Amino acid sequence: MDQALELARSAAAAGEVPVGCVVVQNGEVIAGAGNRTIRDRDPTAHAEMLAIRQAARALGTERLTDCDVYVTLEPCAMCAGAISFARIRRLYYGASDPKGGAVENGVRFFASPACHHRPEVYGGIGESEASALLKDFFRERR
Repeated sequence: MDQALELARSAAAAGEVPVGCVVVQNGEVIAGAGNRTIRDRDPTAHAEMLAIRQAARALGTERLTDCDVYVTLEPCAMCAGAISFARIRRLYYGASDPKGGAVENGVRFFASPACHHRPEVYGGIGESEASALLKDFFRERR
């Protein structure tokens, strides 16, 4: 989670919403990204989407069954869907997102009967630091 937090800080420094994500396989980070929606002019350039794409390319497969995702913010519905389709083994996230989250909040994607794969989910990992990054970022913007 420390590396995901560092990627979130880098995203904030670039003017992006401070979310960072890493994909881990066998205890080693194989991919990582921060949000890049503004830089890439791409609404799908969330940290999770970018890191999952990078991991799939690195491993040469669309199935990341023995991989874990660490992300600083509860994933949205799009990212939860990508985590499911990639068959991610475990999801660790920092701050809850009552407004846009789709794991423990909102649509609760993994609880849906339409969800074909449900990772193990562990929330609140590094929550205080992840929450502080987001609050500080948005406080400066207002």
